[in-house]
Amino acid sequence: MTELRRRHGIADATFYIIWRSKYGGLDVSEMRRLRKLEEENRRLKGIVANQALDIGR
Repeated sequence: MTELRRRHGIADATFYIIWRSKYGGLDVSEMRRLRKLEEENRRLKGIVANQALDIGR
């Protein structure tokens, strides 16, 4: 993660401030639920994108 931030020019402090503002108040079960929902959202977006490509052909 540090290498990725360095490559994109993001300071550690900036990363942690953003992370804390998004995830700071969540407990472990809420974090797990959020991660699952984000993964499902990525999967569904991929399905929609593939269908849009199929329709356009």
